[in-house]
Amino acid sequence: MGNNNSVNPKAQAKFRQGLALHEKGQLAQAHELYHAALNIDARHAESIHHLGILALQSNDTLMAIELIEQSLALSPDNPAALNNLGMALEDSDQAEHALLAYDRAIALDKKNFDAQINRGNVLQTLKRWAEALECYEHLIARMPQQPDAYNNKGNVLRALNRQTEAIKCFEQAIALKPNFAQAWNNLGIARKDLKQLEAALQSYDRAISLMPNYAEAYSNRGLVLKELKQFDLAIKNFDQAIALKPNYAQAFGNRGGLFQALKKYESAFNDYSRAVALNPHIPALHGKRLHMQMYLCDWQAFNSRLTEVTRGLLVGQPMADPFTVLGVIDSPEIQRQAAMIAISQDYPANPALGEFQRTQKHNKIRVGYFSADLRNHPVSYLMAEIFEKHDKTKFEIFAFNVAQPSTDAMQQRIARAVDQFIEAGHQTDLELAALARTFQLDIAVDLGGFTIDNRPGVFALRVAPTQMSYLGYLGTMGAPYYDYILADSTLIPEKYSQDYAEKVIYLSSYQANDNQRAIGDKKFTRQELNLPETGFVFCCFNNNYKFTPETFNSWMRILQAVPDSVLYLYADQQIAQLNLRKEATLRGVDSARLIFGTSLPREQYLARYQTLDLFLDTLPYNAGTTASDALWAGLPVLTCAGHSLVSRMAASLLHSIELPELITESYLEYETVAIRLATNPDFYQEIKQKLSKNIHTTALFNSEKFCENLEQAYVNAITMSDESSQSRL
Repeated sequence: MGNNNSVNPKAQAKFRQGLALHEKGQLAQAHELYHAALNIDARHAESIHHLGILALQSNDTLMAIELIEQSLALSPDNPAALNNLGMALEDSDQAEHALLAYDRAIALDKKNFDAQINRGNVLQTLKRWAEALECYEHLIARMPQQPDAYNNKGNVLRALNRQTEAIKCFEQAIALKPNFAQAWNNLGIARKDLKQLEAALQSYDRAISLMPNYAEAYSNRGLVLKELKQFDLAIKNFDQAIALKPNYAQAFGNRGGLFQALKKYESAFNDYSRAVALNPHIPALHGKRLHMQMYLCDWQAFNSRLTEVTRGLLVGQPMADPFTVLGVIDSPEIQRQAAMIAISQDYPANPALGEFQRTQKHNKIRVGYFSADLRNHPVSYLMAEIFEKHDKTKFEIFAFNVAQPSTDAMQQRIARAVDQFIEAGHQTDLELAALARTFQLDIAVDLGGFTIDNRPGVFALRVAPTQMSYLGYLGTMGAPYYDYILADSTLIPEKYSQDYAEKVIYLSSYQANDNQRAIGDKKFTRQELNLPETGFVFCCFNNNYKFTPETFNSWMRILQAVPDSVLYLYADQQIAQLNLRKEATLRGVDSARLIFGTSLPREQYLARYQTLDLFLDTLPYNAGTTASDALWAGLPVLTCAGHSLVSRMAASLLHSIELPELITESYLEYETVAIRLATNPDFYQEIKQKLSKNIHTTALFNSEKFCENLEQAYVNAITMSDESSQSRL
């Protein structure tokens, strides 16, 4: 009872009656008896303490803190009360204060197991992993038969990317307590991290058999089934998790991720919205919701949500993943902040393989390209000929496919073009990095960055003395282990270079291109494309997530200024088409002037451009492959250049093809040029003819010259890395 030495016997008797009922789960009756004890003795500290416990059990954390602090004012040396105060503080997101409470409890009672376990847990919350690990190891040394200590140590090791050691801890916890459902669940998570997917399912099955209402295990099981492409079963597991725990925010977020992967964007938006409402602190969830809105062209509350995301990122909160940020915030500074947050959370520099040891020089420079997109994908549409053009007398080229194998023609083409094509989608980051090191690469090139299925974690382990980012992700990676980013002076003007974590290597022209891409012979008629027989046809085939309200406003002003013109768009979601038509009507434009094209085989998709008049680019996420496709097919592209790399992509292409007339710097200028092109046939024909001539005479589609420039950049990067290494000796 601590320092409360003069305890009223009648109050104590009432308290003990209440405690007995409390332990039996009769909380209302216990509540009455604790108050009865206080009616006898208002200073009965244990009754106040246990009222605080009741408040904590009913999730009234503020009341719990107030009551337990009152009890500690009367009896300050009560380790159990200090432990419970720590729990209440932790539940109210006051982790630092909770840690102080646990430290005080342990100082009073060094055998207080609960306080020591809780102390380790709050250190995990604070991401003070080394201290948490030390805490659990100290506990295990003193109490080696405590399964909770092994389980929690395993969680820390998982966070430190030491999954193999984590598995041993979870297995030890289970050996001590075979019915430890939480340890079985955690074992499943660690096995999934190591891509032991069938074994992970077995772990979750065991956890669920021990605890049939275990919502978290069902949700985690759904994630594994998603990775196994068993989508219907995955949805059933997420549904079950939510049925068992209707306020389980993470399950809504996980199910939303599956719906997003299945392109069921409306369902994904609804799930992300529910998850945000339940727990606004889940990393990147606000951005995911905003990204789904963009896919749906649903701009309700767009500005307020964008402001919320921006403010959060500026103070270091993980409000949105870096890829989402590219599409909505034209700021190199904020894009770098988003990348740095993601790197620190998910891909910190990983020393698991030890310091990278430089090997002997080889006769040829060894370059490894890492990508999940070595298949029919925009990245490969651009890179295919570069793989073929590399000077194999000077360079040895390795391609690491970090996604699942594909049998499509593009992957086969790339596999034929490179010296070695390595299937690595089944490997963990650690396994892949260890394998890559055996090839003794001179340069590792990440063609994916923060895009679907790509693996920054491999680069975090350091697979080459020189590592760089190129093409697939159009922004900084924000990580110290990416040494360089490839760009040109249009993409990253010198004044913005400080906003990139990497050193910038400047190419004369940025975008790789394949001048072997075939344009179909079919000549589309306007009727076949559902276009009117006359009138100027503007178009944009960018993904719908690149359509912002501001860009759409500009498009509608252009349509209003050009009589009989139409805007030809691609939107694979019916709801996106409906929303865009609605937005056009709201802006005073007949929605029938929006016409939606369908998906076509690639050669026909390129041929279709030849029936259209002008491609209108988006801001802040420009057209990349889509813009070069249009230019290759002879269709002029009009862009509005912003500040970030991704918002200057089309400008880079237009500089490379020597059409600066189509680069604007503001929406007003963008609209003025668009209207002039549509209403001044002479000016339009001048641009068309210049484009037609420049396709084959300028840098953009000169693959051989580009490859030579790229190879020189690689030589320069190795030289700079060598000089940097020497300066550190």
